Amino acid sequence: SVLSRYENQITILSDYLEEFPETDEPVWILGRQHHLNTDKSKLLLDISARLWFTYRRKFSPIGGTGPSSDAGWGCMLRCGQMMLAQALICRHLGRDWQWEKHKKQPEEYHRILRCFLDRKDCCYSIHQMAQMGVGEGKSIGEWFGPNTVAQVLKKLALFDEWNSLAVYVSMDNTVVIEDIKKMCWSPPQSSSVAHSSAHLHRSALGRNKNTAGFCTGWKPLLLIIPLRLGINHINPVYIDAFKECFKMPQSLGALGGKPNNAYYFIGFLGNELIYLDPHTTQSFVDSEENGTVDDESFHCQQAPHRMKIMNLDPSVALGFFCKEECDFDNWCSLVQKEILKQQSLRMFELVQKHPPHWPPFIPPTKPEVTTTGAGVV
Repeated sequence: SVLSRYENQITILSDYLEEFPETDEPVWILGRQHHLNTDKSKLLLDISARLWFTYRRKFSPIGGTGPSSDAGWGCMLRCGQMMLAQALICRHLGRDWQWEKHKKQPEEYHRILRCFLDRKDCCYSIHQMAQMGVGEGKSIGEWFGPNTVAQVLKKLALFDEWNSLAVYVSMDNTVVIEDIKKMCWSPPQSSSVAHSSAHLHRSALGRNKNTAGFCTGWKPLLLIIPLRLGINHINPVYIDAFKECFKMPQSLGALGGKPNNAYYFIGFLGNELIYLDPHTTQSFVDSEENGTVDDESFHCQQAPHRMKIMNLDPSVALGFFCKEECDFDNWCSLVQKEILKQQSLRMFELVQKHPPHWPPFIPPTKPEVTTTGAGVV
């Protein structure tokens, strides 16, 4: 019954089933385990269900006079979009949601996709990300690193009232439990605050406003941990811990790749990483009048790419999503058990209390946008 359910998908994917080696080793994809010997088709469907963002061309010029394509410079921004999109899918549809070609999808799915369309009025568009990057010292058209794209996502999420995410980007390889709980339980902001320089940002992001207002309680957490796992090459001592992160049910994968060549890593098989590659240039796609999106080009239906872990550039950013507080508590337990207690050289630190020598932690609030780049959106 499972195979008949996925009959249409298997015809698409069967051409590259043999590209995975014959092995008894499990494949891990964003916290889910697959076995090539018994459920190869389910593995490939799991991969194709992830939202895939690539270079695009023929969108409206960024900032009115800037580039109309991100080919050659936007790959890390696209990878950041993919990680965030996975968080939104988990938030609204659940990790086990599957995409099927030509099958009607829930409204939340199309609403998620609309957040990422290449338009200046979409909250996580290439336009918004590139221009918010100006405040991080990146010119439009300049390549981003994993930490920079994480900082941009953190800022843009403050304007996104529909998804209402708390985005925490760790500092100095340290995740502070006290600060995350303070941020996720912080009281809702008033939406009445208005700054003229941020007005256009808010109007762009207002299409995602939750008409019921802000939710109280735990805000779903997007946790991003930028890391440096070596100097020029990844230190082999980190490999097991890095792979362990993809096994966690909260996993959103990792941003990274090679110098000036970014990939979105979603899992591993043995000592090979599995990733989605944004280096394909497609034409701009807009939403239909009824709000749906022609989504076929947003799902990778080609062979998943693999690379040896030792070829990974040491600059990476891990991502995790915790919808409820219990998910975060479980993540903390897994980190203590599977990463911190096993490692002589720790990949990152997890501490209970805010370090006393750090500046006080203040949960971020919707800022007054003053950067030239962001203000023109």
